[in-house]
Amino acid sequence: MRILTKVLVLASALALSSGAEAQTLQQNNEAMFREMQQARGLSNGEMQKIRQIFAGSSVIGQGNPAVTHRPLTREQLTAKLGKDPKSFYRNSQFERICGEKWMAPLYDPATQSASDATVCADMFEYPNVPGMYPVTWVKASEAAQLCWAEGKRMGDAHEWEGASHGALTPPDYFFGRSVQAARAAHNAKYQSSARYSIGAQWRSGVCATGSTKNASCNGGSFTGCGSNTYPAGSFPACKSPLGVYDLDGNAAEHMNLPLAPDQMASRGSRTLGVTEMKGSWFIWDTVRAHTHWSRWRAPYWHGTRVLAGNSHHNYHLGFRCFNDVRYVKWVGWALTPPSVRSSAS
Repeated sequence: MRILTKVLVLASALALSSGAEAQTLQQNNEAMFREMQQARGLSNGEMQKIRQIFAGSSVIGQGNPAVTHRPLTREQLTAKLGKDPKSFYRNSQFERICGEKWMAPLYDPATQSASDATVCADMFEYPNVPGMYPVTWVKASEAAQLCWAEGKRMGDAHEWEGASHGALTPPDYFFGRSVQAARAAHNAKYQSSARYSIGAQWRSGVCATGSTKNASCNGGSFTGCGSNTYPAGSFPACKSPLGVYDLDGNAAEHMNLPLAPDQMASRGSRTLGVTEMKGSWFIWDTVRAHTHWSRWRAPYWHGTRVLAGNSHHNYHLGFRCFNDVRYVKWVGWALTPPSVRSSAS
């Protein structure tokens, strides 16, 4: 009996270390915590804050394992790419600019180069590790807190839009108007230049949009709706002109919509504005539920303040983090941040 128990424990540990999904949400989350810390070099203090935020929810994670069905396994993704996704998506130029792995600099190519960027976006949805499944069932308030926990922040709507469209332009929020009026003015302004993260025309099959919705999912319940997402980076061509992946497909994303300058995350706000949901999600090849071009702003669906305790969450809604470029731009090896220097050697 002791031998059998040891074998079962060892098998379980090996399964978790290889990225296989465990039987419970809590086990999955613990496996995710270990892998994201190892992959991204997060400190124990940062991980403690992250764990505390997750502990406040009974649903946040990579989907309810009892009803989630993956259209692609992590092993299948590795075979598809021909190498470990973590290595496949390394970009040494971006790492020198952003100071860490799997972030992309945002800028306006019409007047700037990547080295001029003052903000970077996570290449993938949280936990921002290629090959891992995105976190869903996360409230906007939790998304903001999770970004802050590791020294990053939630993105403002115009930053996500710039990342998707391929040019980060000055913010344009029509402050002083209602959410609905500002949205209408913004969409009217950008309609003529509408494009998607993957090009001028939408194309099925390019992004993580070919999955299915559970037959039991009839209202967005945790027990009936699986987060049937793909591993991050499953579609290398699902990339914006600035090198940000999965802005379409997989999970839709929380973003901050400021109603005044002092609510802009990009200006250091810790109060933030109201919720804005961006992008598309994993069933888009069969159900295009709404408009989703890059700079399009959605109706005020499930609208609250970002930091409201009752901010929205569901099975196909996640987020990604942004980070301001704080260090002096590198000039040769000596000024390269230590985290990048070690990874580049």
